[in-house]
Amino acid sequence: MELPLLRQSTEERRNLILNGSLQRTLLLLSAPTLLLGIVQALMPLVDGLFINNIAGTIVASSVTYSGPILNMATSLAQGLSVAAMAIIGQLNGSGEFASAKHNATQIIVVGSILGLISAPFLVIAAALVSGFINPQISHDVFLYLSLNAIVLPFSFMESIYNGIKNANGKPEAPFIRMVIMLALKIVFNVIFIYALRLGIVGAVLSSLAANFLVTLWMFWDLFVKKDPDRLELHGFKFDLSATNQLFRIGAPAMLNSFILNLGFFLINTEVEKYGPVVLNGQGIANSITQVAFILPGAFSSAVTTMVSMHIGAGNPEKAKSSMVRGTLMSAAVAAAIIAVLVPVSSSLTILFTRRSDVLVIANNALHIYTYSVIGFGITITIQGAFIGLGRTKVPLMLGILRVWLLRYVFILLTEKYLQFYAVFWGNLFSNYSAALIAIVLISRTTWKSVIKNRPHKPLQEVHAAV
Repeated sequence: MELPLLRQSTEERRNLILNGSLQRTLLLLSAPTLLLGIVQALMPLVDGLFINNIAGTIVASSVTYSGPILNMATSLAQGLSVAAMAIIGQLNGSGEFASAKHNATQIIVVGSILGLISAPFLVIAAALVSGFINPQISHDVFLYLSLNAIVLPFSFMESIYNGIKNANGKPEAPFIRMVIMLALKIVFNVIFIYALRLGIVGAVLSSLAANFLVTLWMFWDLFVKKDPDRLELHGFKFDLSATNQLFRIGAPAMLNSFILNLGFFLINTEVEKYGPVVLNGQGIANSITQVAFILPGAFSSAVTTMVSMHIGAGNPEKAKSSMVRGTLMSAAVAAAIIAVLVPVSSSLTILFTRRSDVLVIANNALHIYTYSVIGFGITITIQGAFIGLGRTKVPLMLGILRVWLLRYVFILLTEKYLQFYAVFWGNLFSNYSAALIAIVLISRTTWKSVIKNRPHKPLQEVHAAV
């Protein structure tokens, strides 16, 4: 009798991915990620509702401004997650499950150490950034960033957990994690922001409490729960070969995430000079459009999983077909989001604030941002295929093009005429331009892996190493 879907081992899930219908498998892998996207988008939405309605415009603007800086701090974790999906996915695809578990343990330990090392640098960044921004938000930005240094190591673990589970063909695990996180965030937002009125400090305490409890659950899921995929820390030794490959594959993704968020930070700096009202309006639009951008992007991780496993199993045609179908489904979901979101946009922004000056900016930004979703979905899904192939330098190049050359330069060239609206139109222009470039690049790509896996160890030798 077939095991229930949620109880399948990585080997059983691999067989389903390699031998099942492409359309059905894409839906199977994308459905949890789509749901994850909704829940993930609800996180800043819920935070935004509490912060805007209770803490006020200044605190909300400070959180909006700090977002890209926090994301820059987690860029190492994002790179490790991408490397995990590529390396572990291809090992699973070739049936080397023991080697996949060995690499997963190496990635978790290395990521945990990097998370702890990175935390003090966020405090330094907080001090540097708060010294040259609008005095109205300077103090709150410093508080928010420096206190988030305590949360940073937990964020590293969550990114790596997502990468490992997606590489195992189990996107439902990150979804469950995010549901738990959302429920905890709501509870702690009520306690720290609503009941205790702690403002910016309450926002950080809410994140810290939720992340701490979720990390305990992840540790149980990875190392304690009786499961064929359970990892072992007993007798752990660093594997320099695995670590070198991890950084070779992950470094472009780390750099990509850092450069992207540096671009978003500079864009926020362009908006910030127009004052907290404009920054708050942009932040509200961003919070709402998180759903619009995350849902089409959900197909990216499914495509990465399918491409990496099919390439590992020697099925390049199926890998290519997975990318094509995933991209078409992403574009279709994006079009549906536009049809639903645009008519109700003004009804959504008013949930965050009653200030008419903020609402005008938020409504205009939301309309422009929403129409750029199709281009974003196409770009991010094709990037998922490149990651599955191990070609992580291509997403790096696309990221630089999309945010720096196509968006930031557009803003600088048109700001004189459009003022802060240049930021919103730059988003639309860059996403569609990047989509066209991504389509051209993937059409000229050779469908074979660039990951050079070392000779696989015998099963007992791998177990001894971990």
